[in-house]
Amino acid sequence: MTPLPQTRPQPLSKERLRLWLKLLKASRLIEDEVRRRLRREHDWTLPRFDVMSALSRAPEGMKMGEISKFLKVSNGNITGIVDRLTEEGLALRVAVPGDRRAQRVRLTAKGQDLFARHSAEHEVWIDEILGGLDDDDVRGMIARFDRLNETLSDEEQYAN
Repeated sequence: MTPLPQTRPQPLSKERLRLWLKLLKASRLIEDEVRRRLRREHDWTLPRFDVMSALSRAPEGMKMGEISKFLKVSNGNITGIVDRLTEEGLALRVAVPGDRRAQRVRLTAKGQDLFARHSAEHEVWIDEILGGLDDDDVRGMIARFDRLNETLSDEEQYAN
């Protein structure tokens, strides 16, 4: 009888790399499905949803640079989306007193109403997409991601 080959445990660095790849894959699968549903159901893009989401959290509005920083994208990406939202009556540009060049963007009442409906639908989609996870899975993963985010935040402090 031939003995089974001994498998060596992977170094932790390899396991961390494997974890990162699995995180990316899961994130992409979820994001791709949300993008498909937004396009199919509403003819929206995910960046449009994200801009409206950011604006929905800031009733007083946000400057273009604030939106870009919050979403971690360039101002150029935001400008076209805000232009279209404004043309559709979903967002409004408001001058910033004391700064002729600056404008704040905020959702109109129509934009708030539409985003509230789409946001509620988005929650249902995420619930469906992650429906294979039970309560223990979800709570455990949230705790682990909280720990990961704490670790990453700590490391970011030392990198500066």
